[in-house]
Amino acid sequence: MKNKKAMYALSYGLFVLTTRDGEKDNGCIINTGMQVTTTPNRILFAVNKDNYTHDLLMNSKRFTLSVISEEAEFALFQRFGFQSGRTADKFAGYADTVRGENEVLRPTRGVNAYINGWVVSATDLGTHTLFVADVVDGDVLSDAPSATYAYYQAHIKPRPQPAAGQSDKKRWVCKVCGYVYEGDSLPEDYICPICKHPASDFEELK
Repeated sequence: MKNKKAMYALSYGLFVLTTRDGEKDNGCIINTGMQVTTTPNRILFAVNKDNYTHDLLMNSKRFTLSVISEEAEFALFQRFGFQSGRTADKFAGYADTVRGENEVLRPTRGVNAYINGWVVSATDLGTHTLFVADVVDGDVLSDAPSATYAYYQAHIKPRPQPAAGQSDKKRWVCKVCGYVYEGDSLPEDYICPICKHPASDFEELK
């Protein structure tokens, strides 16, 4: 392992989980990761089963966890999101990446450390799967503090912007990216045009 301090970054924060299965790379943001043993270096993390990244990881077993730093821009969250679909190519046109020794792409901007590993077990927790994995490599990329979900909400996610002028229409705000939808009602099948999250991630503005 290049730098054992990379393990300390797992203490708290948000992570970009990336994996590769065959010719496909994908990734999503998760907020659960921790070290469980030191000999061997073993970690655990949970992934929502609605994510396509979850499906790829179940097949490939190899992954990279990149720890998001407080220096991250909102564009990183827009690109990877807290969900990953089957059709979106998260890496298309994205220059700030590198393919690691495990052949998995990972972001290089807005992250302060990365950990490569292999899944050794997977436990079904209903909506999520709990993965236990052995760490095979990792390094610290910057001294910037890790970004927590609270930091993301307070400092990175854009604030909802009021609509220009007066309107009798109702407004809903995306809780993930801050996009405001205006209309008589929010369609059940509505998808946020910014971060691609569903209507269930919107709340009505009063």
